[in-house]
Amino acid sequence: MAHYISPKKGKSLASKKNPAKDSLGLPTDSIAPGQLSSDSSSLEITNEYRASGELSFTKERLLLNAINRSLNTILPPPPPPPTLPTTTTDNKSKKLQNKSQKTMALASFAEEGRTSNLWDFNELEVDTLPDPEIAAMPIESQENELLSQLLYCFTGIRVSFIVPIPSDPDDSLAKYKTEFMIHKGVDTSLAELMRQALPLASHFVGIQKMMADMEGQGQVINALNAALLDVSQDFYHLINQTDDELARNQLTMQKLVYYMRPTIVMMQEIWTTLLGLRKAELRGAGVLTHLHGRIKRLEGDSEIQAVIIGLMRKAAEPYMRMLQLWIQKGVIVDRQQEFLVVDSEGEHCSQKLDHDSDVYWAKRYTLRKENTPSFLEKYSEKILRTGKYLNVVRQCGKRVMPTQQMHLEFDPISDQKHVSVINEAYYFSARMLMDVLLTENDLMGHLQSVKRYLLLSQGDFTMQFMDACEDELAKNVDFVVPLTLKNLLGMTLRISSARDDPHMDHLQCELLPYDLVTQMSKIMDKKETNWMMLDALDLTGLECFAFSYQVNWPVSLVLNHLAIFKYQMLFRQLFHCKHVERQLCKIWKENSNAKKASIKGSTQLFRSAFALRQRMLNAIQNLEYYMMIEIIEPNWYIFIKKMQAVENVDNVLQLHEDFIDSCLKNCMLSESSHLNRAIFEMCKVCLKFCEFIQLGNFHKPANNFSDRVKGFDSEFTGSLVSFLKQIQAMAKENTAERFMNLVYRINFNGYYTDSMQGVSKKDA
Repeated sequence: MAHYISPKKGKSLASKKNPAKDSLGLPTDSIAPGQLSSDSSSLEITNEYRASGELSFTKERLLLNAINRSLNTILPPPPPPPTLPTTTTDNKSKKLQNKSQKTMALASFAEEGRTSNLWDFNELEVDTLPDPEIAAMPIESQENELLSQLLYCFTGIRVSFIVPIPSDPDDSLAKYKTEFMIHKGVDTSLAELMRQALPLASHFVGIQKMMADMEGQGQVINALNAALLDVSQDFYHLINQTDDELARNQLTMQKLVYYMRPTIVMMQEIWTTLLGLRKAELRGAGVLTHLHGRIKRLEGDSEIQAVIIGLMRKAAEPYMRMLQLWIQKGVIVDRQQEFLVVDSEGEHCSQKLDHDSDVYWAKRYTLRKENTPSFLEKYSEKILRTGKYLNVVRQCGKRVMPTQQMHLEFDPISDQKHVSVINEAYYFSARMLMDVLLTENDLMGHLQSVKRYLLLSQGDFTMQFMDACEDELAKNVDFVVPLTLKNLLGMTLRISSARDDPHMDHLQCELLPYDLVTQMSKIMDKKETNWMMLDALDLTGLECFAFSYQVNWPVSLVLNHLAIFKYQMLFRQLFHCKHVERQLCKIWKENSNAKKASIKGSTQLFRSAFALRQRMLNAIQNLEYYMMIEIIEPNWYIFIKKMQAVENVDNVLQLHEDFIDSCLKNCMLSESSHLNRAIFEMCKVCLKFCEFIQLGNFHKPANNFSDRVKGFDSEFTGSLVSFLKQIQAMAKENTAERFMNLVYRINFNGYYTDSMQGVSKKDA
């Protein structure tokens, strides 16, 4: 006697399968290969078995269910049922006729629509014999009749002595649970045993209803329904075996309840699991997370847990196929929007990868946390990166198929199988992309070139370019000719030591519509479009000038638009300081002109002017030294050191971003610092002083010259002391020792200490 459904289709744990019959309990040699074609009907097949006397009612239902699913179409109406002889008054003949009519009605009902329409305890409209008076029947006859009806009820058929109670129409979930009323004439002991078995009918029919309601709600749900159909087939097989026991008079109500108890527990667990899905209206990853949680809660019941594990394995198959495509090919096939990675190709297309590669990398592929199963949450970032790396490689025209594909499947008990495949795919894609960037596209060579030009480490080139472009950049920005700057840049590159750089042609000249101070004042807006909409400013070409470095994909993934923008901020501050230094160095030759001037007391007069020039030059040179030698060079060394051990592109991007941000912060160009304004004001005073000296007004009255020099001295000292005080304040708040190094270098002999203390007392 079979008493438990195995997770595998068509097998019972306590039964021996008859080798002469199939999983439906029917002879394997009775169905011809072409008999289940679309031009045959289920009625003809059932008639064939009925004529052989081997078809019980449960077998008929099982066969009809299998035929209807295999045809997958609505079959034409069946021919009218054959009329059985009515001349005989034999009760057995009447029962046979009644059974045949029920079968024909069942076939007709099944063919009117989908099989799921059967799962509501429908009453078959056929001519039946009057129900026997149950209370007047002997206890053995009563038990046999009730057993027969109970088997009908298990498969969702309305019977005489077990009546379903209508559910609450206002409760959407009440239809999935059925309560029954047993005929009052049934023996009390039999009724009690029936009540123990009837939850099986409620749970099985509820499962079928939920399967019908969930159908078409995504690939995961459809795969789960397919697994549940296998369970249903196993259940039919069990009912078939039980019906055979009843036909041989070897079944009692007590035995039925005993043998069905494990199946009742299993069906209850499946029903409870599906009801949770329906309550939460879950789909896709939510279904897998729910099933995974149920498996964890069933740790103490291995047999029931094995059933849910089998369901989850089947349900996870389409999701794991999508995951395998993504991590091994970088392809998303997700028509039902169930996968954890979403491709925003329409919004962030790949037509401008050279310019908007940072947008592509950050927004093209993103995670959907609501579509991430709980067992993949720890690996979601790694999964996202794996596919992104493969897509970058594909954009470079490279083959992304791994040399050895590994099958990806989910094991609810141990995650080692799918985790190992994910890790292998991740390391493969990371190594391939790093090889494309570092070896084929010389990423480190490009970074060296950026440092050489935008961070002014190529000293001779910088000075030669400033000499060549000085007159052009001195014009108002509206009159600067970009083509002239381009030609001068090309000429300077080829006469300096930079001529051996293979990437020098990537360097470009750019004239921005704002100066550095305006740029910093707007940086908090986070939108460059706001900077482009500024009112026209009266600026020189020098104030608007910046180098730009144009690279192609995939190097633009690292040297993207935002990274170049940050490099330009550093360049503009360094370039401006270099310009001020050049102007201060140029006026030293004015000493000889001053000596020729015949003004009384001229020696003392010009000594003070050129002492001021030296203090200005000392401040500017120490500022340059601090930024280039104490900040950029150490950070660059750390960056290169870490790049030697980098494993993936995300690490490269993070290290590069850390390098630039550290340089910006310590070079006083961070968003929270206003020190760059103080630097700009100090440089502005220096340039005004240089312009005054270069005018050569040495023959004017000494008082006027002396007053102007004193005015410049006072203005410069004030701006410098204010700058140093701001640095001291920031150093106390952020313990920024490097900022204090700048204070010590500029005020190395304590010249500005009294002035700084005076400012402190004044502020107090």
